[in-house]
Amino acid sequence: MRFRLPLLPLAGATLLGACATQPPAEPPAPPAPPAVSTAQLAEANLAPASASLVSGRLALVPEAGGVHITGVIGGLPRGRQVAFHVHEKGDCSAVDAASAGGHFNPAAQPHGRAGSGTHHAGDMDNLQADAAGVVHMDMHLHGVTLGGGAANDIAGRALVVHADADDYRSQPAGNAGARVACGVIRVTR
Repeated sequence: MRFRLPLLPLAGATLLGACATQPPAEPPAPPAPPAVSTAQLAEANLAPASASLVSGRLALVPEAGGVHITGVIGGLPRGRQVAFHVHEKGDCSAVDAASAGGHFNPAAQPHGRAGSGTHHAGDMDNLQADAAGVVHMDMHLHGVTLGGGAANDIAGRALVVHADADDYRSQPAGNAGARVACGVIRVTR
């Protein structure tokens, strides 16, 4: 035992010396700044898809926490609800608007109803057509930006009207039926 006691202080000194030669730990990276909209205004001209007569013109304006969408959509089934979503690709070239891809979903969430638990960033409430088959839009889409290129930026993506109402449950798109109108969100200023 006598031989071991003098070795303990020597071992401790060796360990302390080794620790002193390690470089200091990197400080944590600062949090990323919140994504903000850089555009002041965008528009989407909805053209018929899937041999429908649905069309419209919408204006999109950034607001605190999201984007405000206003405008008019016509040619809808009279008095019925239809689904309305932001889709991932700004491409409405296919006859059935399939070129717009799936719902805009940068956070990889399941489909659902906006404001009620998890949902895609592009999920919105159903539209209610009036007796003439027209919707006067006044909708707020929360959690997205307009311009700036952030992951939640909807500029350059597509707005799609579906033939049926969204059930807010079925995966991946709410069993909303055919795509009957599509328009690319284009920044105008």
